Amino acid sequence: MSDIVRLKTQTQIDSEAAVWTWRLDAGGLTAAEQGQLEAWLHEDARHRGAFEELKRAWSLLDRLAERPQGEAAAALARPSWHSSRRKWYWPAAAAAVLVAAIGAGLWMIRRPGMQVLSTAIGQERHVTLADGSRLTLNTNTLLAVKLTARRREIYLRRGEAHFDVIHDPSRPFFVHAGDAVIRDLGTQFEVRLHSDRDVDVMVDQGRVEVQGPAAAARGNPGRAGRGGSPGWVRSLSAGERLTIAGPHLSVLSVSPRQVADALAWREGALVFKGEPLSQAIAEVGRYTDARIVLEGPQVASLRISGRFRTKDVHGFFQALQAALPVRVSQPQPGIVDIMPR
Repeated sequence: MSDIVRLKTQTQIDSEAAVWTWRLDAGGLTAAEQGQLEAWLHEDARHRGAFEELKRAWSLLDRLAERPQGEAAAALARPSWHSSRRKWYWPAAAAAVLVAAIGAGLWMIRRPGMQVLSTAIGQERHVTLADGSRLTLNTNTLLAVKLTARRREIYLRRGEAHFDVIHDPSRPFFVHAGDAVIRDLGTQFEVRLHSDRDVDVMVDQGRVEVQGPAAAARGNPGRAGRGGSPGWVRSLSAGERLTIAGPHLSVLSVSPRQVADALAWREGALVFKGEPLSQAIAEVGRYTDARIVLEGPQVASLRISGRFRTKDVHGFFQALQAALPVRVSQPQPGIVDIMPR
């Protein structure tokens, strides 16, 4: 009989916490179920932390759906401080786990006019909104949609999404991502949120305007932002990528081939063309809940090229061993080591 104790992964704990959160919201618990919940909370210190985070996320989404759109933007566009050990965390992002736990096809509609869409790690989802605009959500993404008679608002809280917008000047379409606001001008574009102050926007068709905080506008003067606060506005056309990294803003031209490679995830693929292995692993790591460890700078600096399936991370590791002087091992569940061969 094995003496190995297999600890739960954080994903398993989050999923169990999501089920308890859903059951509480759906109408309360019986006395027996309440006892089961208490036993579960005391079983592992991580259980209570995951449960409390999901409760806060659920409450935030309820409050957001009930607010006027201006207040909703402020509530969902800023992260909340959690502890001295974390720089910040998104309380609403935990709702992504809730959707995955209840069912892969579930959309949460908490209040009229507010829809929350999510993907779990490794998932991709295509969504058509009521106005005909099409959204594609990449792995581990969470966003909220609020459609009114005058405006269409998307609040990207985590991850990456592509937007194919039905242009309607009478109902402008906005995407809020961290400190940036992207306005559609008849467009297909992608937005990736790395953190509140780190955002990428790439346009594959049409044009957008991107508005950001004054801090990001040093050397890039622009018009005043919404509400009279100073900010910058930058227009982007097809074949341009804007990157916000803290106080720095840059715009680069990208070729049609580069656009196609960057958007290959919509076809379930990742394309690398000579990137360092460390960069490739950062991308592949978004599609698995395993922790990938590169053993040493020599391994991290190896270059990799090829097209890989996002749903076949194991195949990616096999390709690494075949093409590069590395050995891939799994010393314990949830951890993958890549070391020199």
